[in-house]
Amino acid sequence: MEVIRVAFGKILYVESETFSPIKCEVDEFKQNGLYFGDDIFKNVQGVGDVGAFIDIAKKRDGVELLPIMYATAYASGKISNELLDFFEEKLISGLKKILPIDGLFLSMMGAAVSEKKDDVEGYLLKIIRGIVGNKVPLVLTLDHHGNITEQMVKLADIIVGYETQPHKPYETGKKAARLFFSLLKNEFTPTVSWQKIPMIVSLHERLDTANGEPMKEWFDLARELEKKPGVISISNFPMQPWLDVKEAGWSTIVYTDNKPKLAQKLAEELAKKAWGLRRKLMVSERLSPQEAISQASKAEEGPIIISDPADTVLGGTPGDSTCLLKEMLNQKITCTAFIPLYDPEVVAEVSQAEIGSNITINVGGKWGGDFYEPIEVTGEIIGISEGFEIDPRKIEKSDPGPWGLIVQGKTVVLKVGSIYLLISDKRLPAGIHPDIYRYFGLEPAEAKIIVMKTGSNFQYYQSIMKRLIRADCPGFAQADLKKFNWKRVPRPIYPLDEIENWEPKVY
Repeated sequence: MEVIRVAFGKILYVESETFSPIKCEVDEFKQNGLYFGDDIFKNVQGVGDVGAFIDIAKKRDGVELLPIMYATAYASGKISNELLDFFEEKLISGLKKILPIDGLFLSMMGAAVSEKKDDVEGYLLKIIRGIVGNKVPLVLTLDHHGNITEQMVKLADIIVGYETQPHKPYETGKKAARLFFSLLKNEFTPTVSWQKIPMIVSLHERLDTANGEPMKEWFDLARELEKKPGVISISNFPMQPWLDVKEAGWSTIVYTDNKPKLAQKLAEELAKKAWGLRRKLMVSERLSPQEAISQASKAEEGPIIISDPADTVLGGTPGDSTCLLKEMLNQKITCTAFIPLYDPEVVAEVSQAEIGSNITINVGGKWGGDFYEPIEVTGEIIGISEGFEIDPRKIEKSDPGPWGLIVQGKTVVLKVGSIYLLISDKRLPAGIHPDIYRYFGLEPAEAKIIVMKTGSNFQYYQSIMKRLIRADCPGFAQADLKKFNWKRVPRPIYPLDEIENWEPKVY
């Protein structure tokens, strides 16, 4: 039997936030998943798009899997030059070591930006093509918040984006793996057409592709058009907006089986649909911090999730905003509230004290810039941990989401009145899973308010939350995009500029 040699990996998967003051270094990857060679099989089986690819490939006869690297980090600021150089060397040496190959399956973020490169994915794909050549089939999965560039479309045979928010990368991986093995068998000839749409949208409440209109309309249309004869794959990309790069903007990509006119027609239809929804996508349902805390504290029952999208650590922000904490203290709330904060300085100082002792200290705001500042609090130390892990795959009865292990860094819990501050020396996971609180003997189901530093990933709290409130706080991922100093995005672009007429063009 002929053996097919297939290389695969997750390459420098990180979502960049170019306005964030947090630089992305190698520790961000070590915390969340940095594996090489056969260690990938041991650590990511069944997790995300790469896990799905491994599962499907192992069911096929005559496939030799050749792992390159698995490098994934939570969102952060720009990638340092040193980190990009590190991964470039690992990628080159890893690929050269396993040549020759018959195909390449890759997972990337699509929104990685370094200090010297706007388009990190395109840059690395060019390096890869220089090593394996242009004839080796290459299928690429991307987060649908990625920013599609001309280089990416040119160098990948097929790009498959996530289809849901919250994301279900395992499902995306299964779809991409099937396309990959069909492509290896020459069962179709991929023909691409894509559109760049001059718009960015900042509101997380408009990202839900399952329940939220109008984003659901756009993604539902893609799924409907994908059923047409001759269509191979369609992916929409509502780019994460805090990305000040030359080729910024929403995108849609259509692949057909050697039907270029059909691909072009469908890409134009999807682009026009997105453009037509642009004003609806900017309608905010956020409450002021004052109103958010007032409504949540007065609710008959909890937990009430208060989302702070402006400080979404899953979008690359620092995670140390004190906006909602300040409002809780101003309103002198007496109900139980949980708030995660990133503050290594506080963790270092408090962890030297005794559990049960009281301390007065400035918390949060160390990275706030002009948006927010530290707050002095006095509280009781009720928990100290050197760090621990949670594996949602062993807990959740339904889809555990995109995470394998959730790695909690050094953490202290400070009780300030009825407010419990979960303070960590790592920006993430920022209380993303209720078992993080349970580790310290706190039951989230009994809290009235749970603040989350994310705008859209609440799936682990779905069974206990009574209501979701999004607060309109200041921060590095705030809704008003006009408050940022944009230098590189193509202009005009909506909503930074008002555009009267726009029509799709052929790329």
